[in-house]
Amino acid sequence: MSERTQKFSEQLDRLIADGYKLQMAIQHECNPVEFEERLNEIFKEDKAKVKEYLKELPDFKGEYQTWYSEAQAVIKQVLPDRLSDFISYYEYPRVRKDISFKNYMVRDYLQGLQITRYDGNVTVSGRAAIPEFVQQLNIVEAAKGTLESALMDLKAVLQADLFDSEIDTASALAKAGYLRAAGAICGVVIEKHLDHVRDTHKIKIAKKNPGISDLAQLLRSSNVIRAGCELSDSDSHEG
Repeated sequence: MSERTQKFSEQLDRLIADGYKLQMAIQHECNPVEFEERLNEIFKEDKAKVKEYLKELPDFKGEYQTWYSEAQAVIKQVLPDRLSDFISYYEYPRVRKDISFKNYMVRDYLQGLQITRYDGNVTVSGRAAIPEFVQQLNIVEAAKGTLESALMDLKAVLQADLFDSEIDTASALAKAGYLRAAGAICGVVIEKHLDHVRDTHKIKIAKKNPGISDLAQLLRSSNVIRAGCELSDSDSHEG
């Protein structure tokens, strides 16, 4: 496993561990009595251990957004085909005629949304967000499985390692005063990387031989990368 892949693997391990803590936290917040009864069974009525366990649970509403942002970024790189599914469990549909257990999302829970009938009975509570979060956690675990399986994108890993080598070469050339040659190598690396990102996200391009500016503009318009400094093919290749 390359160093780059190892870093992704470690980050996913941490996200999964934090995800399980958040899952326990939201279950406790929504079902405190049942949850603590179960803990008493597990810890054999040891009140000190139960108290310590509850004390270490994170605040779901306070810590979920950080977890969500980090998990979303990793999934975008490791399992891009599932990114829209991951987001869908957080975002509620733009158009909802009513709110039910089926379309209640994690975002609703964070906002404290609860649906109550005219007689005061709660029809949809925060408990409806639990299965939505569980599905998000399942996708993060699937990303971990994909990273470790033989079906992972070995091309991306090998390409990244090759790019590191080429950048080291460019750096050596630049130090020796060969700025044009160093710039040309960096331009090729950037172009290959942008084209790989395009291919990973299955974005088609009409131009037969696209350059850096073509690829960057395409990825920006597809919301894959953020708008930033402009790159021109001539600038990057000339150094």
